[in-house]
Amino acid sequence: MDTPDVRNVVHLHGAHVLTDSDGYPEFWYTPDPDGPPNGLGGPAGNFANYHYPNSQEPTSLWYHDHALGITRLNVYTGLAGSYLIRDEAEEHLNLPKGKYEVPLLIQDRSFNTDGSLFYPSSGQGDPNAPPVWVPEWFADTVCVNGKVWPYLNVEPRKYRFRVLNGSGSRFYHLAMDNGRSFWQIGTDGGLLEAPVRLTSLLIAPAERADLIVDFSGHAGQTITVTNDAATPYPDGGDDNDPANNPDMTVVMQFKVTLPLAGHDTSRLPARLGEVHRLPPSSAVKIRKLTLNEALTALDSPIRALLGTLRPDGTSNPLPWEAPVTENPRLGTTEIWSFTNLTGDTHPIHMHLVQFEILDRQALVLDPDTGEPTSVPDANAPRVPPDPNEAGRKDTVRVNPGTVTRVIAHFDLPGRFVWHCHILEHEDNDMMRPFDVIKGGDGK
Repeated sequence: MDTPDVRNVVHLHGAHVLTDSDGYPEFWYTPDPDGPPNGLGGPAGNFANYHYPNSQEPTSLWYHDHALGITRLNVYTGLAGSYLIRDEAEEHLNLPKGKYEVPLLIQDRSFNTDGSLFYPSSGQGDPNAPPVWVPEWFADTVCVNGKVWPYLNVEPRKYRFRVLNGSGSRFYHLAMDNGRSFWQIGTDGGLLEAPVRLTSLLIAPAERADLIVDFSGHAGQTITVTNDAATPYPDGGDDNDPANNPDMTVVMQFKVTLPLAGHDTSRLPARLGEVHRLPPSSAVKIRKLTLNEALTALDSPIRALLGTLRPDGTSNPLPWEAPVTENPRLGTTEIWSFTNLTGDTHPIHMHLVQFEILDRQALVLDPDTGEPTSVPDANAPRVPPDPNEAGRKDTVRVNPGTVTRVIAHFDLPGRFVWHCHILEHEDNDMMRPFDVIKGGDGK
């Protein structure tokens, strides 16, 4: 397939849309008005029309480029933004709004001496590395809403922050340096049933968190948002791990310096809404899927792949171009079981659906190598999702040495994808298509 160097396709992440509006990675278009159609029959030339019905719960989505093979580069250079869906029920909750509702898009970036963006052309910027892709990229500067280590002047009252981790590979474990607690009211796919009180927040690439922070009683104070997540997550070892780079322990500041502009009439309701849960008994199929690492022909870098679990318990890693192996039947519910055989936590994103996390369970370790096998440990409990994950999700953290189960209902036909949202992994080659089919038994 002919792939121009400059190509784009917009994916509205978390949206409930048909295939031709989903941003399928091969449905790209180019700056050339007379350019060829893409490989799967998408629009020719330099435009595309999408239909977003917004027929889903009020939530914070985001849109970004999804072009096959260069998503990491297009997003790194700025092709990403926030997208909010609202409804009357949310309005009646009387949450902070207007200037008291603020999106916070967190991304890490590195810069050349002239201020231009730096992105390495070989492994983590090592000039002696082979000229192959960067397996993960952790930049050395935190940007929030496009500004480097910013601050926000706030009033001593409640604020609503729509937080998005838009980084390519970096996880954040956020807290406020004064130990102040805050409330999470929503996640990827909408509001939780009730607020969850937190003193810290772990957020993976592509995850969103809807937060309420009350600055009452903090007039005149400066509060620093900190980060101590290791890179790669969870065990670290990279030069830009916060332990090795103190700059990355600071994200932004809130300066409680503005006078209170009238009485704060917003509320933090005890009840936010109802999450209509899918009973596991409604699932017609359980798909056993794997997250894998493999050495390239050059033995560097490690290649990340998705795959299926064979009947004998071994993994079958598959590249992007392999035939489709997941074919849910239209109108059915399935459980997808992700077995992580790698050493990293991977944020797995499924297009089309908002799923629910069922549980996580440790895998049996090989007694000789210490590496995880594909067998769940019968002596290990199935751990339910954290309270602030117990809502609608489109991205789930799949931890190393664990199996993570989610349940989803497939209600639109067509071809979609599921992938790791570490963008270097997604581009090289940790992404697979799936087809929602009409009729038949599903495969």
